[in-house]
Amino acid sequence: MSVRAVPRPQDASDSQPLRLSDAQRTLQAVMVYTSFAIFFIIIGLPFYFIFVSSIMPKNELFGVPPNYWPSVPTFDSYRNMAQSVPFFTYFRNSLIFAVGSSLVSVIAAGMAGYALARIKFRGSNIIYLALILSVALPQIAVLVPMFQTFNTFRLVNTHHGLIIMMSSLMLPFTIMTLVSFIKQIPAEIEEAAYIDGANTAQIIIRVVLPLLRPALFTMFLINFIISWNELLYPLVFAHNVDTKTLSVGLTELTDPGSTYTKPWDLMSAMSVTMILPVLLIILFGQRMIISGLARGALKG
Repeated sequence: MSVRAVPRPQDASDSQPLRLSDAQRTLQAVMVYTSFAIFFIIIGLPFYFIFVSSIMPKNELFGVPPNYWPSVPTFDSYRNMAQSVPFFTYFRNSLIFAVGSSLVSVIAAGMAGYALARIKFRGSNIIYLALILSVALPQIAVLVPMFQTFNTFRLVNTHHGLIIMMSSLMLPFTIMTLVSFIKQIPAEIEEAAYIDGANTAQIIIRVVLPLLRPALFTMFLINFIISWNELLYPLVFAHNVDTKTLSVGLTELTDPGSTYTKPWDLMSAMSVTMILPVLLIILFGQRMIISGLARGALKG
């Protein structure tokens, strides 16, 4: 006599996925938008007040109660700022400094990252560990020896000296990021190219470089933003007008009416001009930056 197994009836919860009710979905949407609004207010308010201060007449800048919008917007702060310091020279120097440092750091990090990711040699792990530790080293700790070294080789007050110095500062982080990208490229693609008769240079240029282009562009944008906002090294290594950057010019603004007060209207105007290039880069390159960093973090 055979015994048949009676199948256990499935619960409704086993066959159907859990669904949120309308009230739960509404509460979730409210929490998301509320969090976004709080974040936007915290981040956006400082930028708003900087912009308003740059177009507000000086007699209204410190009014009591405070003014949240000028009665008559004016661009006198921008004109006075351009006359107080050689603005266009500083802007040119900042552009040379940021673009040059970003290019040098990305090119050097690309070659070093490929060697660390693909070539196995004695001491490669130690070198990679040293790169990780160097990221945690504070800038001020190496400022004096770097200044003495650059002064010995006559690299102080030169564009190429500033580019070399800033590139060396950004190299460890750039190398670590590009190593993660390169490790995601299947090695079988390069092995197939070797079998087809390509040499190492051809493989890097025709196979690896096209696949690595989004990562290189992402790191170029990030390094450009870091270099554009850098103050410490240009302040120490650039003493001439021909090499000073906008961040240094921001500290040189003075109030002709007083020796002890800061010209907040002029400083706000220069801050707006410094923020605009970074803001445009973030607006147009945010997708590539976020996706690039996310892809690089998938595999170490």
